[in-house]
Amino acid sequence: MVDRTTTRKAVKRKPSASQGLRVHRFAGVALGGGKTERTAVAVIEYYPDSKRVFLRALRDKIKTEGLISSDEALYHLLTVEEVGLETIAFDAPLQLPKCIRCDLVCPGFEACRLPEIRWLWHEHDLREKKKRPNKVFTPYTERCAEVAIANHLEEPFHPPHALGANAAPLAARAHFLARRITGKRSLDLARPNVSGPQLIEVFPKLSVWRIGRDLKVPKSHLRFHRHAVDSDESRMFFLKQLIEREIAFIYQQDLKTLVESPQAFDAFVASLTAFLKYRGQTVSRPVGFPKDEIWIEFPEENIDWF
Repeated sequence: MVDRTTTRKAVKRKPSASQGLRVHRFAGVALGGGKTERTAVAVIEYYPDSKRVFLRALRDKIKTEGLISSDEALYHLLTVEEVGLETIAFDAPLQLPKCIRCDLVCPGFEACRLPEIRWLWHEHDLREKKKRPNKVFTPYTERCAEVAIANHLEEPFHPPHALGANAAPLAARAHFLARRITGKRSLDLARPNVSGPQLIEVFPKLSVWRIGRDLKVPKSHLRFHRHAVDSDESRMFFLKQLIEREIAFIYQQDLKTLVESPQAFDAFVASLTAFLKYRGQTVSRPVGFPKDEIWIEFPEENIDWF
């Protein structure tokens, strides 16, 4: 833990791009509704020479101010205030389900032969052998990545469906913002962006689990880091492990915000996931996964931080 008021000399020794050192910047966005104050952004810097991550900026409760919408404020923050971002990680759906994106004449998904729908049927058939009742998927609300995470990990994780009741408004907002940030009329986020920051989708709950297990954080803290009565204690325990292992440098003021605000915490975890993707420490797309489907990025079980 570092106190802003007592470490000015230390801050002066902090590496900076102006000193000619290599630096990589990543942002994490915990997205709330456009009419709420529940959006947070964390920006981290990684200096390979120092082998450490610095929390550069933390913005909580981004909201509409007068005639400036929260969307405009968020866009300005990610494209003007914070320059040089290599990756922006959103905790909301960046790609709509296949049946919503499709412009073909629909034969019904029982008869559809598109790769995404065939992959979903294959997953359904595999699950049929293990789970009863086994409900049929709805390819107009859920995507392949959500099904893969729900079916194939060490713990039961269930990301919300991209167009489910809770995530649908966030998916619409994320899609709107992604188009502005990339400057594209249509989005193809299953492939890397050749100019400007790469946009990725993350699932903070799963990232917290994988990072926490690597840091030897008790499972009780990882399962209840957000909504439990003592969730602030769980977030503090998690962050202390990052600090004590000298993985992350966090100012005391920002640490307080991360502990008090689940949204800010999720934004920070999203930015760490973007950093781990840069380091090649996130799980690759499964073999046979449809190439036009976006993948949700999450850390490997055993992380090589630096």
